[in-house]
Amino acid sequence: MNITLVVAKAKNNVIGKDNQLIWKLSADLRRFKNLTTGHHILMGRKTFESLGKPLPNRTHLIITRNPDYEAPEGHFSFTSLEGGIIFCNKIGLDELFIIGGGQIYQESIDLCDVLEITEVDCEPEGDTFFPEINPEIWKETERESFPADEKNEYPYSFVTYKKI
Repeated sequence: MNITLVVAKAKNNVIGKDNQLIWKLSADLRRFKNLTTGHHILMGRKTFESLGKPLPNRTHLIITRNPDYEAPEGHFSFTSLEGGIIFCNKIGLDELFIIGGGQIYQESIDLCDVLEITEVDCEPEGDTFFPEINPEIWKETERESFPADEKNEYPYSFVTYKKI
């Protein structure tokens, strides 16, 4: 199974504040939708709840410490990242996307094969951070940069890293 981590992060590795995104980047949301539609997406409970409802055409795998947590119909919850990964292997999944939040990224980054990062050219205050990308483990393979515009609050780059 190929595991891809998807995140938008600021230059100071901030990814959120008060369980919310902290910028308006329409291009990043479009890229996220294009990458993840039709796939299983794994996230922490707070990230799931911040979405408001399941995203269309994706199966949600929710990691929570609460063993009684009930995922919406057609989606699944697990008490550990490992439980979610085991489930994916059992059902023969080819590809899994990990979409946050901070703790899930920290626990899963070493399990991933690809990092799809939107680097946002700002340094906001936040309370949730992405871990450092270790250049001994990850090699940047693609980068596409864009200026800010009326739909994208900050300059940003789409960057792909592959495990060495």
